[in-house]
Amino acid sequence: MTVSLSDAAGTFEIAGTRSHSEPALPMSLSRPVPRKMSAMLLPSDEAGRGRPVVLLHARPTDRTMWRAHLPLLAEAGVRAIALDLPGHGAASLPEGREAAPWADVLDTLDHLGVDHFTLAGNSLGALVALQVAVTAPERVEGLVLVGYRPHEQPASPRLQAAWDAERAALAAGDLEAAVTAGVRAWTSPDATGDIREHAARMLRDQLTGQLAHGEPSPAADPLGEGAAGTRTLKAPALVGVGEHDMPDFFEGGEKLARDLDAGEIVVIPGAGHLAPLEQPTAFCALLLNFVHRIPEPSRR
Repeated sequence: MTVSLSDAAGTFEIAGTRSHSEPALPMSLSRPVPRKMSAMLLPSDEAGRGRPVVLLHARPTDRTMWRAHLPLLAEAGVRAIALDLPGHGAASLPEGREAAPWADVLDTLDHLGVDHFTLAGNSLGALVALQVAVTAPERVEGLVLVGYRPHEQPASPRLQAAWDAERAALAAGDLEAAVTAGVRAWTSPDATGDIREHAARMLRDQLTGQLAHGEPSPAADPLGEGAAGTRTLKAPALVGVGEHDMPDFFEGGEKLARDLDAGEIVVIPGAGHLAPLEQPTAFCALLLNFVHRIPEPSRR
């Protein structure tokens, strides 16, 4: 079963953003953090003071996916932190290094002085949020997961066609056709021109890096096989999906909600797979309502 989320209107004063633990900087001046030899510290943007909420982007995007959300969350009294996941945005993986985004997220949050936090992830970001949660469950106060599908779930014809269109374009050396196919697949018919342009820019950057460096080898998944890992999680959770997303993510979201005992999934109106990108105000309202309702004993 699903429930629908009505868009929440509101007026927000834009707050400053900053990188890492540094003084406030405009978003355009945010800088990647330096790397340690023993860990990959992820580039980040953040805004606000208060309970930390960590924002994890979808696969075809990067941390700029959250640029509209940071001031909204900061105004509401939350410390919002948006990270580039390894192999996306400014987070280039060193050659030969396995991708272990859950470990990199935890190392980066240690660097930022963040002990306990709520994780909000879209698509790939939802998967990484679950991986972080099973790796360090004592640190995770809550999970907001949008557009999730387990890898072992068979792809629908619509999803397979989207993958095939992108791969065929890349094989033909036509990057722009691959970008066009991706934007068509991952955004809704209701998406504005600005949203489509932003999605195209992020996808183009991600595919350019993929063509230059190849796909990184993944480290062993801490979730293990099937749903055994997710069923161990006790943190409060909310699972959502865009109204116009593919059936795969309704099916995957409903199963995940059952595994996490999260209740019915929430449908975000007027949005496709990249629902938070398309509907930032509605998503922030959903996220903030969730964060503010986490029971007091769960707060550390």
